[in-house]
Amino acid sequence: MATLATGVSPFTNEPVVDFRRESHGSTPAQAMRAAIEKVRSELGREYDLVIGGRRSRTSEKIRSDNPARPSEIVGVHQKAGREHVEPAMQAALAAFESWKNVPVQERAALLFRTAEILRKRKPEFNAWMVLEVGKNWDEAEADTCEAIDFCEFYARLALHMDETEPAVQLPGERDRLRYIPLGVGAVIPPWNFPLAIMCGMTMASVVCGNTVVLKPSSDSPTIAAKFFEALEEAGLPPGVVNFCPGSGATFGNGLVEHPHTRFIAFTGSRDVGLDINVRAAQRQPGQLWIKRTILEMGGKDSIVVAADADLDAAVEGVATSAFGFQGQKCSACSRAILDASLYDKFLEKLQARVAQIRIGEPAENAPMGPVVNAGALDSISNYIGIGAKEGRVIAGGKRASREGYFLEPTVIADVAPTARIAQEEIFGPVLAVIRARDFNDALHIANNTEYGLTGAIYSTSPQQLERARNEFYVGNLYINRKCTGAVVGAHPFGGFNMSGTDSKAGGADYLYLFSQAKSIAEKL
Repeated sequence: MATLATGVSPFTNEPVVDFRRESHGSTPAQAMRAAIEKVRSELGREYDLVIGGRRSRTSEKIRSDNPARPSEIVGVHQKAGREHVEPAMQAALAAFESWKNVPVQERAALLFRTAEILRKRKPEFNAWMVLEVGKNWDEAEADTCEAIDFCEFYARLALHMDETEPAVQLPGERDRLRYIPLGVGAVIPPWNFPLAIMCGMTMASVVCGNTVVLKPSSDSPTIAAKFFEALEEAGLPPGVVNFCPGSGATFGNGLVEHPHTRFIAFTGSRDVGLDINVRAAQRQPGQLWIKRTILEMGGKDSIVVAADADLDAAVEGVATSAFGFQGQKCSACSRAILDASLYDKFLEKLQARVAQIRIGEPAENAPMGPVVNAGALDSISNYIGIGAKEGRVIAGGKRASREGYFLEPTVIADVAPTARIAQEEIFGPVLAVIRARDFNDALHIANNTEYGLTGAIYSTSPQQLERARNEFYVGNLYINRKCTGAVVGAHPFGGFNMSGTDSKAGGADYLYLFSQAKSIAEKL
């Protein structure tokens, strides 16, 4: 992309800080501790709705707490209801009339400025994630870096799309292909990547010339508020993004159903995503278009360990994929499918590796923090109870004895491929281990769920790896490495089947989802 536009450098991924690195002066660890103290001094602040640049408050509130210390209020937010749908839509429609005509170079410049603000304040954004959703420093750092990458990558991608020409120029004509905005979009991000995914969906919308009603998760509204503040500082015009935390059942559904909503970008659970798809498909009075849905809805991801695998590398990949950020990733490994010939040895090594995972405060960069809220704690605990009947608990299985929503990393062996814990998304630190007769059986099991997001295979056999490339039915396949940690540009992210619309966030074609193509032929 070096030739996209004068003065625009090629895209490079934002470097991830190593908090264990020592250097002269202030170390990354010292910067993080200082940022956490700074953020703690701001806890409990109340944040406004922002619609068309106007701030307002509601009688009902959303209170976000620290999952490691539930008594600690991170932020208090307004709760948008159905009565706020129309004002938000009108503000976004009004802003669209001017924003759609802003040259793409100026829209891209907004993304570049936002990236620079995030870059300069990276420890602070990291600290908000540590305290609001329980990410440790490393997970938070990766999240902020991914947000920066989305800004930088989509800005360059928009500039590239603006230069796109038809494949054929007919004699006697000037033929052009322009990508124009869709209109007003509803952006509904999740709490588990509270900065990166929210930033990615919002920036993709905005750089294409759309305007947005942003409804962040009620588990991470403070991070969203801080991001919105960064957008304002970067020069975002009023109404281009409207900040509206609120109830999914009232504000969210009203927004999805509104006849002037042109598209919905959503990341979250299968059930909510399917409900959005149904609501969006129902034509409303005055609706002129088929609403576009860009949905990423979760997974039940497998790592296949073949008989010839590097056992130590596979154990590390499974443990890291299953228990990073407490298993609260749609890409997390929730099923390890092991060849029978190495099953017992693998379990022995995995048990020892999981025993090394330390549970503690995310603010102290402990490897294992809390799950996001009390509801998640109850749901995951219920699945552990189901798993204890469907298999054999060989690690964890209990709530950790400390304040907060902490669970032990749990491994359940001898699970049948069709068991509930092998089929249903748990979204927590629970790993089901399944024995396969051979590689054919392992590949069959890997494909036996309704999801198709990520997967990995550990093998040294070129034939088996090629079969996985062709037959392992997932949107993101990883070979001899963990199944989490997609990198913008390198690993366009999105899955098949009930995992969503295979949106390929961070990929070269992502912005086409937020645009519509207009072919223009002019006779000379």
